[in-house]
Amino acid sequence: MRQRRLKNEINVVPYIDVMLVLLVIFMVATPMMTTGAVDLPAAGAAPQKPDKFLRVQIDKEGALSLFDANGQEQKLGDLKALRRALASEHDKTPDIPVLVAGDKDVAYRKVIETLDEVKKQGYPRVALETSVH
Repeated sequence: MRQRRLKNEINVVPYIDVMLVLLVIFMVATPMMTTGAVDLPAAGAAPQKPDKFLRVQIDKEGALSLFDANGQEQKLGDLKALRRALASEHDKTPDIPVLVAGDKDVAYRKVIETLDEVKKQGYPRVALETSVH
């Protein structure tokens, strides 16, 4: 009597067929999917501004200005100048809140870089200033 030998191979042809069917399904379904639109919230009633605060302003060209607690403006060239100005203000009043005000036409990246720079200086309270319409 002949002994039966076991095969130790896997037949992959059915798996390839299944993968090709799935690939075709995804290729047909993908163009039919709609991309979702992001609906950003509008600024509503914001909390009251603090009495004393520093204000970092970014105009539409990306130029930076720092307004101290008395409202005196200091024009700054770049983030390094902002870092130096904030360090000197932090030595005077370390717990003062800082508001970052960016023009609506300025690049979002510029506002975030400025916000990060203010936070790196160790100010405990940093917020974005908005206008309520």
